[in-house]
Amino acid sequence: MSLTTRVKDELVAVDDPSSHTRVAEIATILRFAGVMHLVAGKLAIDVELDHLGSAQRLRKSIHTGFGFQSGAKTSPVNANKKIETYLVRVADGAEQLARNVGLIDARRRSVRGLPNKLTTAPVGDIAGVLRGAFLARGILSDPGRSQTIEIIAPTNEAAMALVGACGRLDISAKTRDVRGGFRVVIRDADAISSFLGAIGAPNTLAEWIEARATREVRANANRLVNFDDANLRRSAAAAVAACARVERAFEILGESIPDHLAYAGNLRLDHREASLDELGHYANPIMTKDAVAGRIRRLLAMADKKASDLGIPNTSDGIPDLTD
Repeated sequence: MSLTTRVKDELVAVDDPSSHTRVAEIATILRFAGVMHLVAGKLAIDVELDHLGSAQRLRKSIHTGFGFQSGAKTSPVNANKKIETYLVRVADGAEQLARNVGLIDARRRSVRGLPNKLTTAPVGDIAGVLRGAFLARGILSDPGRSQTIEIIAPTNEAAMALVGACGRLDISAKTRDVRGGFRVVIRDADAISSFLGAIGAPNTLAEWIEARATREVRANANRLVNFDDANLRRSAAAAVAACARVERAFEILGESIPDHLAYAGNLRLDHREASLDELGHYANPIMTKDAVAGRIRRLLAMADKKASDLGIPNTSDGIPDLTD
C-alpha cells in the first residue's frame, strides 16, 4: 500500500466537529476533482476520485451537510487510465450545492480559483481546504531522494489559491506547470510534516518520519563506507609508491646510507601496508610517526640529491600514479 493511500485511509476517518471546516473540505474536493456541466438543461456535478473511501466520505458529507443525494459508480482500468476510479454524481440539487459552497455565483459563473469564502476563511478552516485538496488530487511520495507532496490543480488560479492557503499555516508550497497542467508542490521535509499534521494524518506522519530517518541513516552509512573505501585505496596507493621510492633510494645510495635512515627505510619495506604511526610502534625503541616520516623524508632527499648529481633517475621517476 502506498503512502498516498495510507494518508487517504486515515483522512476519511477524521471527524471534524466544525461544520465550516467540513464545508471547506467539500468545496475543495468539488473544485479540484469535480466538473460541472449541464444535463437536460440542469446543472450536474461529476467528481472523479482515485480512492473509494474518499468517494464514500464525500457522498456522506454532501448528504449530511446539505441534504442532497448523489450517485456513484466505479470506472475500471482501461487503455487511457491505469487505476480504478470512483465517480460521484450530484444531479438533483447540484446547482444549489454549488451555490452553497461558493463554486458559482448568482449568474451561474464558476470560480477560477477557490471560492472567496475559503481564501478568506478563518485559519481553523484551512485544514478542511488542505484535506479536501489532498483527498481530491494529492500524492505523497516515499521519503527518498525526491520527497514531495504534489496536488494536481484544475487551473493555475486554483493552484495559487492553494499555495496561499498553505502559506496561512506557514507551510512552504510552490506551483509548477507540468505539460500544461498545474500542480502544487511541497518539498521541504518540515513543510511536509506540517501539512500531514494539519490535515489530520498523524499516524502516516509518524510512519513517514520513521522511513525518512531510516533512509537518512542508510545514506549516511553508505557515504561513510564509500569515504572509507576511497581513503583505504588512497592509503594503499601511497604505501606502494612510498615503498617503491625507498627501494630506489637504496639502489642509488648503496652502502653510503646512514644507519638511522636505513633503519627507517627497512621499516617501511618490512611493513608495506602499515601507517606511519604503526611503523613507529614496530620500531625498537618505539618512535613517533613524525620521527619515522622525518627519517624517510631525509633518506629520499639524500637519494634524490645524489641522483641529480649523477644525472640518473631519482626516487620519483618511474613511479606510477596509483591514486585514481
